[in-house]
Amino acid sequence: SAISDYRQSLQFQNLNEEKRNIHLEVIRGGRRVEVSIYDIVVGDVIPLNIGDQVPADGILITGHSLSIDESSMTGESKIVHKSTSEPFLMSGCKVADGSGTMLVTGVGINTEWGLLMASISEDTGEETPLQVRLNGVATFIGIVGLSVAVLVLVVLMIRYFTGHTKNPDGSIQFKAGRTSVSAAVDGAIKIFTVAVTIVVVAVPEGLPLAVTLTLAYSMRKMMRDKALVRRLSACETMGSATTICSDKTGTLTLNEMTVVDAYVGGQKLDPPDNKARLSGVLSSLLIQGVAQNTNGSVFVPEGAGDVEVSGSPTEKAILVWGLKLGMDFDAVRSQSTLVHVFPFNSEKKRGGVALQSAESQVYIHWKGAAEIVLACCSRYSDASGEVVPMDEDKALFFKNAIEDMAARSLRCVAIAYRPYEEKVPADEQQLMQWKLPEDDLILLAIVGIKDPCRPGVRDAIQLCQNAGVKVRMVTGDNLQTAKAIALECGILGSDADAVEPNLIEGRIFRAYSDEQREEIAEKISVMGRSSPNDKLLLVQALRKRGHVVAVTGDGTNDAPALHEADIGLSMGIQGTEVAKESSDIIILDDNFASVVKVVRWGRSVYANIQKFIQFQLTVNVAALIINVVAAISSGDVPLNAVQLLWVNLIMDTLGALALATEPPTDHLMHRPPVGRREPLITNIMWRNLLIQASYQVSVLLVLNFQGKRLLSLQHDNADHANKVKNTIIFNAFVLCQIFNEFNARKPDEKNVFRGVTKNRLFIGIVAMTLILQVVIIEFIGKFTSTVKLNWKHWLLSVGIAFVSWPLAIVGKLIPVPKTPLHEFFTRKFYRHGRH
Repeated sequence: SAISDYRQSLQFQNLNEEKRNIHLEVIRGGRRVEVSIYDIVVGDVIPLNIGDQVPADGILITGHSLSIDESSMTGESKIVHKSTSEPFLMSGCKVADGSGTMLVTGVGINTEWGLLMASISEDTGEETPLQVRLNGVATFIGIVGLSVAVLVLVVLMIRYFTGHTKNPDGSIQFKAGRTSVSAAVDGAIKIFTVAVTIVVVAVPEGLPLAVTLTLAYSMRKMMRDKALVRRLSACETMGSATTICSDKTGTLTLNEMTVVDAYVGGQKLDPPDNKARLSGVLSSLLIQGVAQNTNGSVFVPEGAGDVEVSGSPTEKAILVWGLKLGMDFDAVRSQSTLVHVFPFNSEKKRGGVALQSAESQVYIHWKGAAEIVLACCSRYSDASGEVVPMDEDKALFFKNAIEDMAARSLRCVAIAYRPYEEKVPADEQQLMQWKLPEDDLILLAIVGIKDPCRPGVRDAIQLCQNAGVKVRMVTGDNLQTAKAIALECGILGSDADAVEPNLIEGRIFRAYSDEQREEIAEKISVMGRSSPNDKLLLVQALRKRGHVVAVTGDGTNDAPALHEADIGLSMGIQGTEVAKESSDIIILDDNFASVVKVVRWGRSVYANIQKFIQFQLTVNVAALIINVVAAISSGDVPLNAVQLLWVNLIMDTLGALALATEPPTDHLMHRPPVGRREPLITNIMWRNLLIQASYQVSVLLVLNFQGKRLLSLQHDNADHANKVKNTIIFNAFVLCQIFNEFNARKPDEKNVFRGVTKNRLFIGIVAMTLILQVVIIEFIGKFTSTVKLNWKHWLLSVGIAFVSWPLAIVGKLIPVPKTPLHEFFTRKFYRHGRH
């Protein structure tokens, strides 16, 4: 137990280091490079966007509507606006809104956050719900064991002091007035030892150890499967998940975007980077919008190196397209001044900038979801650069273009602008409050960006569906794009399924009443154009319907849904720090297939604990009944203190280690999720447990009472005959547990040996137990009150143990009721009017 706890604490240290090892972009020498948070140095320039965590202390260089949540440092929930008049940024705070760049002035222990963290330590000793339940089970069984031990102690003491307890030769052990005080005390101590041994066997102290081992082993393996567990209980809860609400971009898709379709100047460009068909005026306005209205950047290395484009996948795709149209990123940005920025907002699905050219002309550029930006456009720029009013035919042309691209699972982004003739606010405070005009826009371009499905996603979703876990796609993209991707990855079976409410838009779902939302939530497979609040409403509705909900998310706006869900899964690559902080598990490779692996491991944790409970309770019940019956009937026990302690060691420590490290199997994904209130000991486990315990108790009690006659030991010395009989009982009992360990591996399968070679630790533990058992009996018998056995006795012990295997197979043919045992009997009583 101590070794396991020590290893688990080391595991937590490693996980915490991994959890804090955030990778982020810094600007060094004018070039964006990705570094670990541990490698930031004073003098680095760091871009900040919505959802980022400020990684060090610093001073704001430039900022646009930058708001910081400093509650983690000050305790005040008020959002603080940062500007040149209030430029100080503290490590550990979160970017609530806007964007900017900061100069690092302090890192590590020299930051305000570092000084604070140096004085406290993180406590990771949380108990999971399963551990709490098992502690309760262990306590209950312990109380039962203690009660039985007290009963045995009282009965044996009464038997001893009333002269009913006899020696092996038939003589009475205690005679009032004749037996010496020291002999009487020795006899009483021997009885007390028997009672204490019963307590030791009855108390299943291995149960909490088994959970600790299973969780520590599973968490280490899950790290290899690209899942970082931030909260232990999420491991177990994930095994009960009934539905997964997944993001589309980056989770179901590759998030490697390229512009494959473009409508510029009122016509389709084919290929999309055919700049020969664009006039100079249109081209310069379009390139200005692409270069200035972006969070990304373009770095051109000195010499002949490749151009480096950084930013979000959508930004990168549009910047690469701009470069193909002849954009000189640095030159365009230097030709005009940024006046104000409205960062991309997931509620409005668009972002904008106000620019002032060298001639003091102000332009407002917008970029965002195609149909939303198109709805704000009253004019468009034709191929010659002339501004033309948008008539109904042209509006229909653009709408059809968007629908056509969306049907081919392209993400549609529109770029628009408008000149601004009025006076721009000069005061910084007024400028921060200024809202960019978003009406009467002039459409420049609509681009279709391809983001293909991840390889293996279709198989992963099929695996979830087979396991009774419904996958729902919740995306900000339009309904046509969402539908195309859902059909491609198997969330929707066919076009016939793509009807409301299977396929629904966020605003429609939002408009329903609470009761209607609960009804409809069950049927939803795809939700398009959803806002963060729609995702939260869906999670709440599903949870009210009794679902165990897992949610994947990467944005700051996903944080409420991640927090509200039973299991929040954030993305390790694209996920913001706010999303990661709100989640229980971080998917390090952003891949949906890794989410399915987490479900497998969650189910494996629960299944392994059940295997160990079945194994341990069988041993407990058998050992307890054998000793109690023998003690009450004859005043002596066949299994003495040292032997029972050895049994306790193999079943508690080695048994826990062997069964807790069983890897997950495909079989786990072919059964429905485990219900929240499903009992730990299922009817199948009760059946297996009672059959094995009944067999062991029957055979070993027959050996105890009739062993001398059956083994032809009547003519031997009484003491030696007794030791031989008890040694065979002890040996057969231990070997039964080894075979029982194999039976416990597969509680509901007939072939208990399937896949056993894959678990080398299990084979090693079984082999070690066998070797130690032979050593105990053949070489160190004087310490364990055992005698050497001949080959016939060994054959008998192995035979008794071996029979438990075919007995287990036959037992698995017995059908069991599907309802839990207590409910089953309750219904029987009701039926006969006897409740």
